Amino acid sequence: MSRFSADSRLGSTPVFAVLCGALLVPMAHADEHELSPTVITAIAPSSPLTVVTNPKDPRQPVPASDGGDYLKTIPGFALVRNGGTNGDPVLRGMFGSRLNILTNGSMMLGACPGRMDAPTSYISPETYDTLTVIKGPQTVLWGPGASAGTILFDREPEHFGELGTRLNASVLAGSNGRFDKVIDAAAGGPLGYVRVIGNQAHADDYKDGHNDTVASRYDKWNGDVAVGFTPDADTLLELTAGRGDGEARYAGRGMDGSQFLRESLGLRFEKSNIGEVLDKVEAQVYYNYADHVMDNYSLRTPSGTGMMAGPMASNVDRRTLGARIKATWRWADVQLIGGLDAQTNEHRQRSSMGIDTYKNLPRDKDADFHNYGVFGELTWYAADRDRLVSGARLDRASAKDFRQTTGSGMSKRANPTADETRADTLPSGFMRYEHDLADSPTTVYAGLGHSQRFPDYWELFSPNTGAVGSVNAFEGVKPEKTTQLDVGAQYKTDTLEAWASGYVGQVRDFILFDYKPGMMGTTSQARNVDARIMGGELGAAYKLTQHWKADATLAYAWGKNSSDGQALPQMPPLDTRLGLTYSEDNWSAGALWRVVAAQNRIDQNKGNVVGKDYDKSGGFGVFSLNGAYRINKNFKVSTGVDNLFGKAYAEHLNLAGNAGFGYPASDPQALKEPGRTLWTKVDMSF
Repeated sequence: MSRFSADSRLGSTPVFAVLCGALLVPMAHADEHELSPTVITAIAPSSPLTVVTNPKDPRQPVPASDGGDYLKTIPGFALVRNGGTNGDPVLRGMFGSRLNILTNGSMMLGACPGRMDAPTSYISPETYDTLTVIKGPQTVLWGPGASAGTILFDREPEHFGELGTRLNASVLAGSNGRFDKVIDAAAGGPLGYVRVIGNQAHADDYKDGHNDTVASRYDKWNGDVAVGFTPDADTLLELTAGRGDGEARYAGRGMDGSQFLRESLGLRFEKSNIGEVLDKVEAQVYYNYADHVMDNYSLRTPSGTGMMAGPMASNVDRRTLGARIKATWRWADVQLIGGLDAQTNEHRQRSSMGIDTYKNLPRDKDADFHNYGVFGELTWYAADRDRLVSGARLDRASAKDFRQTTGSGMSKRANPTADETRADTLPSGFMRYEHDLADSPTTVYAGLGHSQRFPDYWELFSPNTGAVGSVNAFEGVKPEKTTQLDVGAQYKTDTLEAWASGYVGQVRDFILFDYKPGMMGTTSQARNVDARIMGGELGAAYKLTQHWKADATLAYAWGKNSSDGQALPQMPPLDTRLGLTYSEDNWSAGALWRVVAAQNRIDQNKGNVVGKDYDKSGGFGVFSLNGAYRINKNFKVSTGVDNLFGKAYAEHLNLAGNAGFGYPASDPQALKEPGRTLWTKVDMSF
């Protein structure tokens, strides 16, 4: 019944080009079309708590199939793997809407109650120009509740001084039938441009280090167009539209994703260099729609036994509308960015037994969310080497419960919060001091941030029950309040770049999920606890000689549920990465060794809406090689072998559990990572 086309597959072993390695950071382009001979193995911060990188650059492990896959290459990130694609990113042990994830300034919210379509599932990173990560509650510009961090995937406007065109394209082939194609073309002149972007991605089920097959096949495609009007160098009016779809087999779920339909529209306006004080005005409106189907018959055969013996499907969708307006004012030593933003989204669902019978049913609206915010971020250049950055925002958030009943079958009952609305006014803010040392190329910083986060759809509507004393999670789950201190230092010379960042935080009313086995299967309860968190990241890149460079990164996250006196669940263990590179003018060769410690700090049967701590996990080490060769300024080939020695291992956060495809319900097992994987990528730029 699978809709995977045999015509789109490639042999399991690609044509393997030259075995080369990687530099830590991409070299500067000789001109706007020239491709640098690099593969990314680690990414350094560009400023305090901020990482900026080009997601088009190939990196190791194998170039990403989605946004979450790319983020895990940045120190501090981990990934909850579903299968071969559509993993859910985790930053410093924090998950879900604690991360604000935006594409071109807009929010694309998934619809699945179990986050089978996390927001990053709809992001093809190579089709974006820049990726920015701001760790911790250290910005207020991009929406509410970003206690763990803010992630921005952006496409830059085109600039043509005269009539012209440009074309970027790439083809990737790899083990397990991996075959990706990307094209990004633009044409325009001084008055405007048209940009067209398209990609297709395919992979078959991968094999783990034991050569066992893991259900992970996927097919994806996206198409986007942008039309920009630039009457002068300081004015931009841009209209964007996009659509995409896909399907994916999930090893860690009881169903697969047979549809990931995306529709997007956006309009933005920018005006720069307005006057001596008012420098810039930006405004945008956007519309994003996700229509997601989960079933157990399109990409697998129903088990024939248990609660999911026969074919069944669930169809959910989410429609998001948003707007933002902000302005930038500049004085002699002060910059102020202030504005307003608003967002509304509605969620609908339908489900049924039988093959495609859900298509004949109406969609039932179950939830509606609204958020209105005002924000301001001020940077004071107090002296030549001193900066004070501060921000504040105030949000009014609300949610309405449209469910008339909850549960199903014999457990179905009237919903005690039917047609009720809950709302909160939530303040957030931060202050950060940055200082450049006088006798050293070093910047030190310290920032204190506070973020209040309204519970999201997954926390209000997915759990079976709420805290003791509440009628359900919609009534009982309180907003989450995070106060966090971030400190760090960055050092940079021609031969050595080093950085260190640390954080310690107190989370009041942390939203925790308890999972309890029962006669009708596992049930979930969402409740609030108090928690303490801390951790940090370290990194360095040292140029040993003209051609040799070594780099290393380390990331650690720790958490405690102080209400219950237990470890905070679903925390990634210590993660270390070591790289060594040899580079010439047109090629580079190197190696990457990733070492992850065991995780013994767990709290069984507690976690988040996606996963829980099943058991302790062992440590592992994975060795990989990669590289690139620039044929000329227009063509580059990069290649690699991930997990060179075919190590059989599993990440701590990637435990499949009872729903795992092919795993017996009485024997939850860890979802194994891919074994030895070969890949080759060709980039073209004209």
